[in-house]
Amino acid sequence: MEIKSRVPGKIVRFEKQVGDQVAVKDILIIMEAMKMRQVIPSPVAGVVKEYKVQPGDRVSAGAVVAIVE
Repeated sequence: MEIKSRVPGKIVRFEKQVGDQVAVKDILIIMEAMKMRQVIPSPVAGVVKEYKVQPGDRVSAGAVVAIVE
């Protein structure tokens, strides 16, 4: 499943690594948007397959940031 950013902002760090098991609502990414920290949680249980961004990248709302299968 493609995980998308809900808001535009800057990727700060990953909370889970590629290959990690995740549950629904586990935090995948911390980002900064409008000078506030925002989280991107996993909407599904599975394994983090890939990150499409790197810390420091700026993303737009709706951008695919990770893949969880």
